[in-house]
Amino acid sequence: MDRVWYGEYEPGVAHEIDMGEYASGVDIIESSFAKYPAKGAFANMGKILTYADLDQLTRQFAAYLQNELGLKKGDRVAIMMPNVLQYPIALFGAHRAGLTVVNVNPLYTARELEHQLKDSGAETIVILANFANTLEQVIRNTPVKNVIVAKIGDMLGFPKGALINFVVKSVKKMVPPWHIPGAVPFKSALAIGAGSSLKRVDLNHDDIAFLQYTGGTTGVAKGAILTHGNIVANMLQARTWLTNLIKEGEEIVITPLPLYHIFSLTANCLVFSSIGGLNVLITNPRDIPGFVKELKSWQFTAITGVNTLFNGLLNNPDFAQVDFTHNKVSLGGGMAVQRPVAEKWKQVTGVPLIEAYGLTETSPAACINPLNLKAYNGMIGLPIPSTDVSVRDESEKEVPQGERGELCIKGPQVMRGYYNKPEETKLVFTADGWLKTGDIAIMDEQGYFKIVDRKKDMILVSGFNVFPNEVEDVASGHPGVLEVAAIGVPDPKSTEVVKLFVVKKDPALTADEIKAYCKEHLTGYKVPRQIEFRDELPKTNVGKILRRALKEEEKNR
Repeated sequence: MDRVWYGEYEPGVAHEIDMGEYASGVDIIESSFAKYPAKGAFANMGKILTYADLDQLTRQFAAYLQNELGLKKGDRVAIMMPNVLQYPIALFGAHRAGLTVVNVNPLYTARELEHQLKDSGAETIVILANFANTLEQVIRNTPVKNVIVAKIGDMLGFPKGALINFVVKSVKKMVPPWHIPGAVPFKSALAIGAGSSLKRVDLNHDDIAFLQYTGGTTGVAKGAILTHGNIVANMLQARTWLTNLIKEGEEIVITPLPLYHIFSLTANCLVFSSIGGLNVLITNPRDIPGFVKELKSWQFTAITGVNTLFNGLLNNPDFAQVDFTHNKVSLGGGMAVQRPVAEKWKQVTGVPLIEAYGLTETSPAACINPLNLKAYNGMIGLPIPSTDVSVRDESEKEVPQGERGELCIKGPQVMRGYYNKPEETKLVFTADGWLKTGDIAIMDEQGYFKIVDRKKDMILVSGFNVFPNEVEDVASGHPGVLEVAAIGVPDPKSTEVVKLFVVKKDPALTADEIKAYCKEHLTGYKVPRQIEFRDELPKTNVGKILRRALKEEEKNR
């Protein structure tokens, strides 16, 4: 299949990225330091760091890691923070010191944190004080020797930063008590680093940039080995797709998904940093009213998110008052974009909600819809530059166009493997080197791909495969429905039947109304037999609905 380019879709014309443009992720950011020193790089809570600021601060942090802590090339540094200004300082500082970053979800339980720190071998961690109590519980069981603790207001200046830190700790009680002997304040690390020089570390495409953990929603988290080559490739691939829309040094991207998540890390942090863009960091996107208020403060040109986040914004009465006149790109990933959400987004904002597809193992982008798409098409789009995509059966043979099979990917953005897990690495690649995604897909006659579902989420009803995405997509179209999740539950007659979990938009909505609505749009065996109303659905830290959690609840009943 021919590769395609995304600025303007040109069928049959191959466009390749130039991997020689950057040797590493450090080259990307240092190039921007030189080209855009006065431009804003990251904004949060009213404070903007310019690229010159970021150059100085990351140099100081890198020097601290090298000289004070004695860290060497390839050592692991864990970062456990939400979207605050300290995150990009720690990230780029660690990379400039030649280190491997281990991104950690701040919402992890003590058990999850212990596993990741032990598995990765991280001896250093940069953590927000709000989560230090969790680290205290397990640190003795981990390799961690160096702890650097940041406070939310550290980079906001005086007196604002001090006031915010006081309110967060003493008024809102958001910092549980903790005691970790030898822990160093983030600002102290910067001050110490300012007194020493940074020794440049030679990095190339083969050096490891991230151990990016994944699989936490389906089992024990595994560390995907993402090299600097993987990261450079995916940044270039995504940037090529945006080429005809973006202007260097002028873009403002809204960044509500956490930077420790691979989608936001590449699509927002790296892509927009490479062209001198400004990332507006949203620390708590679940506070929808606060998020909408922040949106009103910016003439933003791009926004990324997941379906549940876009849905939440659309259901806020003040969202329609946001200025969308400068917005050029609205990108949805991380989970399926639902038709009702996409259509309402276009209606309210005037900009189509473009669906992209990827996974941690592909750094993450693999397929994206063209930016000139006029309306939602239900597809994940076309392979991005220098990427091949194949739909294969259980015997790893490619299926004919239009038939279902497992989506498989090959390209320079595909991970090296799972850290210290050779057997699991072997299982996820085909015999001829294609990454098996675990997603069931079809390809249409124009080369567009559509995800029908996860292999593990498929529901078997009387011998027929039912894909939860399809059921959810239909049910979410009911005007009284806010959010939905479909799973299979055991049934003595049909093997399984569809059970639908629903969060109401209309308090008067009944189960019979939902079933009747689904019967109008779905074949009989796909119609939910069981309906359960919930106040909320379990979600990951980025808002992806956790079907696994619902399945576990059903299993334990």
